[in-house]
Amino acid sequence: MRIALFVTCLADTLFPDVGRATVTLLERLGHQVVFPEGQTCCGQMHINTGYPRQARKLVRRHVETFEPYDVIVAPSGSCVGSVRHQHATVAREAGDEVLAARAETLAKRTFELSELLVDVLGVEDVGAAYPHRVTYHPTCHSLRMLHVDDKPLRLLRRVRGLDLVELPDAEQCCGFGGTFALKNADTSTAMLADKMRCVLSTKAEAVTAGDASCLMHIGGGLSRLRTGTRTVHLAEILAAR
Repeated sequence: MRIALFVTCLADTLFPDVGRATVTLLERLGHQVVFPEGQTCCGQMHINTGYPRQARKLVRRHVETFEPYDVIVAPSGSCVGSVRHQHATVAREAGDEVLAARAETLAKRTFELSELLVDVLGVEDVGAAYPHRVTYHPTCHSLRMLHVDDKPLRLLRRVRGLDLVELPDAEQCCGFGGTFALKNADTSTAMLADKMRCVLSTKAEAVTAGDASCLMHIGGGLSRLRTGTRTVHLAEILAAR
């Protein structure tokens, strides 16, 4: 299968290893991965902060860039959530029904990584090995917008050597929420403290998730406290041998 990688802004600029791991994993499973160089921000940040006019331009560019491909994957629940649940709405509210229809069609071919592996490719054992004690944080967008359910856990359970421990109060938000962490810093910090307390209670060596944004937030807190617990993206675990 020929798969287009929608790498996302955060992975591209701050966590390139996540994008590389996604490619490594899919190629190991026998698929060709292409990187459309015309891709930019999907516009989620603009939509969420009240800039729909600027977002429309990015929605159009995203559609035009990825439309030629049958399957698109992103190592990010939040960005896939934006493509699925925001792009067509942004176009439609601007009166552009043609773009809205194109965005809806593209959204049906766009998948978060665990969705692609389990639902589209029909694989749970990806041949990974990661001999560490790990806990999993289900990010808000993947859990509530995409409803990936237990797909990441099913993949993690098949990783050789991995000791998967349940995260208490796993479904509670970590407090990032994009600009929420900036505009509501005190609340965000309190939510992060709760999440870190749960992570540390598992005595895991690492906490994983499907969104680099949440891992950045959690990882920053764990690092500042010098806990020794690291963060690692789901793609990096699944790509490990």
